[in-house]
Amino acid sequence: MNSISQILQHKRKYSTLALIPFITAGYPSISLTIQALLTLDKKGADIIELGIPYADALADGPLIQHASKIALRNGVYIDQVLNILEDVQFKINVPIIIFTYYNPILVRGLSRFIKEISERGAQGLIIPDLPIEEIDYLLSLCESYKLELILFISPTSSNSRIANIVYKAPGCVYLVSTTGVTGMRDSLNSNINCTSNYIQLKANKLVMLGFGISSPEQVSFISKSKLNIDGIVVGSAFTNIFLKDSNDKQDFSKTINKLGNFCEQMKEAIM
Repeated sequence: MNSISQILQHKRKYSTLALIPFITAGYPSISLTIQALLTLDKKGADIIELGIPYADALADGPLIQHASKIALRNGVYIDQVLNILEDVQFKINVPIIIFTYYNPILVRGLSRFIKEISERGAQGLIIPDLPIEEIDYLLSLCESYKLELILFISPTSSNSRIANIVYKAPGCVYLVSTTGVTGMRDSLNSNINCTSNYIQLKANKLVMLGFGISSPEQVSFISKSKLNIDGIVVGSAFTNIFLKDSNDKQDFSKTINKLGNFCEQMKEAIM
């Protein structure tokens, strides 16, 4: 079992949840991304998602699209993300999941991309626009490099599609909590429970829940709701911390402190 699924399995055993922050590589800078990864590791993150900037990020909301735009303007592409991974590879304890879209992987070459991120310590991969027809070959590549491919399930997926995805998923799946793009929301989709229950009924897969989770109150609600969920992904709320402090070019230590404090608050909300 991959380390990501091991962490989620451990959380399920003790009836708790993994905290999975998401940040965009290179936003607002490479050095701050590295500091953020080190801080999240120390402040309670169980797993970290690191997004590769992409200009046509259809699943991402305004905050993360803005982060990608700035990172790309700073010249952050796959090579720079690989450098970030290499820098933190032996400095952090939690596994990193790479989040990217299918086209950049195709352009670089599937085998080359999988090999490169694996050699630099990434342990998971999420591709939100991966066609299900293309999954088998990518699964075999990931398996050969001990990289866990995490498949997406949306609230609008049919039961037959969900069954097909969970059948193919090697360890865990990513359940999208609401229709639309990522972003901070006040409430969560009421269909989550039905979908997560159906996933367990079909294959008893480990489940990460993402999109729209933005506050300790929401985390606490999910933690106490007895949903069939094993981890929660929080992206826009962490990105918003960088955005609010983007004008303070002199002292990013305040931003890192805020990031660490927010991570601790989200972790405490789970307990």
